[in-house]
Amino acid sequence: MGIEVRVEGLTKSFAGQIVWADVSLTLPEGEISVLLGPSGTGKSVFLKTLVGLFRPDRGSVWIDGHNLPRLSEPQLYDVRRLFGVLFQDGALFGSMNVYDNVAFPLREHTRRSEAEIRRIVAAKLEMVGLTGAETKLPGQISGGMRKRAGLARALVLDPQIILFDEPDSGLDPVRTAYLNQLIVDLNQQTGATFLIVTHDVNTARTVPDNIGMLYHGHLAMFGHREMLLSSPEPVVRQFLNAQRVGPIGMAEEKDATEREAEEAAGYELPPLPPIPTQLPPSNGRPRPSQRPPGQWCAEHGVTPPPGSFDGGTTNGARPTLVVLPGREEEEDTWPIS
Repeated sequence: MGIEVRVEGLTKSFAGQIVWADVSLTLPEGEISVLLGPSGTGKSVFLKTLVGLFRPDRGSVWIDGHNLPRLSEPQLYDVRRLFGVLFQDGALFGSMNVYDNVAFPLREHTRRSEAEIRRIVAAKLEMVGLTGAETKLPGQISGGMRKRAGLARALVLDPQIILFDEPDSGLDPVRTAYLNQLIVDLNQQTGATFLIVTHDVNTARTVPDNIGMLYHGHLAMFGHREMLLSSPEPVVRQFLNAQRVGPIGMAEEKDATEREAEEAAGYELPPLPPIPTQLPPSNGRPRPSQRPPGQWCAEHGVTPPPGSFDGGTTNGARPTLVVLPGREEEEDTWPIS
């Protein structure tokens, strides 16, 4: 099962240059969270700080009653066993075949027999759809297969927290869609807490329960997916629409002259795209954390973008329009399954 991760006032810098400051968020146990942000905002640094590879300048990372920045190296080593990490390129050993790559953490960190290791590796490879690829070297398989092999290795110690560093990098849209489905299915099977760093807007819109966004050295927002996907913030609208107009520039933030030129030219940000329903698990069962589409917006009095949730519920049924208690006189109703 998953475990909650609580981050409080986290700040990280290199050589006096602040990467991000005063970041606070909570990753709910067993849920999928996504961290978005323009290139260079320190998303990968955030992952490495969570797992204790980087020490923050200040702040806390609370996991299972432990504040990671305050732990000694031996204590930190023990807590890291709660984590599994899928790196951007899979980070497989090129001289080892798929089987030995996946078996490596078991041989390195446990005293299991080879018979037990074979059983565990076979089970994890089956989970990611790589049965039959055990003897292949990383150079003999596709990028998508390397990602899945890296994911099998991340799962092999049965971690309670799994971090994904841009799992879609280098993959075409079709393979990204397959990987997204695999992530949702694995979350349901393992119950682990997932955090995904990604640039892929479709992944961010359909996979997570919660979304956050790093921008200009701080956490712009973090919360339920519908909160960010319905946010009027210009940086969110620009990012979700993949537009040049807005506060994000080539060097992360546009200067005042560029913004004034856009305003003088009458450029406006397009409206937010409709919020889609979440990607359901392959077995059709609802996620443990799944809420009816539109419920967060209804509870917080937020009007979602036009056309949101028109695809119906995640099981393919049409949504039923209901009015929340106490709001019978309001004109707007929301699709709640």
